[in-house]
Amino acid sequence: MMKYILGALAGLLFLGFAVAAEPVLRSEKVGDGIFALIGPIGPRLPENLGLNANYGVIDTAQGAILIDSGASVEAAMLLESETKRLTGKPVRWVINTGSQDHRWLGNAYFQRQGAEIIALEKTAATQQRLGRGQVESLHSALGKQMAGTVPLVSARPSAGNLAKLNLGGRLLELRYFADTHFPGDAVVWLPAERTVFAGDHIYVDRLLGILPESNAVTWLAAFGQIMQLAPRVIVPGHGAVCDVGKARRDSGDYLDFVVRGVKRYADDMAGVDAAVAALGDAPQFSHLANFADLHRGNVSRAYLRLESGE
Repeated sequence: MMKYILGALAGLLFLGFAVAAEPVLRSEKVGDGIFALIGPIGPRLPENLGLNANYGVIDTAQGAILIDSGASVEAAMLLESETKRLTGKPVRWVINTGSQDHRWLGNAYFQRQGAEIIALEKTAATQQRLGRGQVESLHSALGKQMAGTVPLVSARPSAGNLAKLNLGGRLLELRYFADTHFPGDAVVWLPAERTVFAGDHIYVDRLLGILPESNAVTWLAAFGQIMQLAPRVIVPGHGAVCDVGKARRDSGDYLDFVVRGVKRYADDMAGVDAAVAALGDAPQFSHLANFADLHRGNVSRAYLRLESGE
């Protein structure tokens, strides 16, 4: 009997170790020297270091490119470790695709390691406006993991809507189409590989979030411009690496449903309650994670922004 109990305890301990050892990020090769780091699709938690999003690593002859820098110093250190594991090289460049906390609050750590921070002026302006509040807010979710984290934007952000970059021999483009999840959100486009790191323009497997900072109307337009690139591989901001069909079903069709729906009710001045009541079920999207928590709020915020004319 004692032997059985000891064996069962050993099994439980092994199971507990396996769960604890499960990596925060799953790496996936999406091209020659090009990798996606896929984070969980749930909330920011201490267990995932706030890395509930996707990131990118690109190997070059002169060092590694990291796409987005994480939510804290601790998160940045994990991204640095993953980059070295995949490429054997340090992070020499960090590209910011957006202004939500887990996209850029690791910038200061990487700058201290000698990396160049790259962003568009539109992105940096939103980061500058929101950074202090984001750090304070994340303390409630991540606690002591936020120690030493300070908001730092690119010292020389690129003007305009397009930055053509040659980083270590890799040719890529940082493109802004329109305001989306946050004002100034951008994508990283690798034209030769027809691969896009879409940042928060595209969510799959989980419902996208229309926040007070978001503009659903222009987000839908930006999504359409990504589709016009005809990417072969899409690394979304959240969820699994996908193709255009999956991106359209989980993000494009949802944005279209919300925008068309709220526009009809706003044009009739029916009121936000009527719009939410009419559009609040949407069973065609209910399979997406976080649907129950986010959908009605998405409709409400999209309606109020459209009604205000912003």
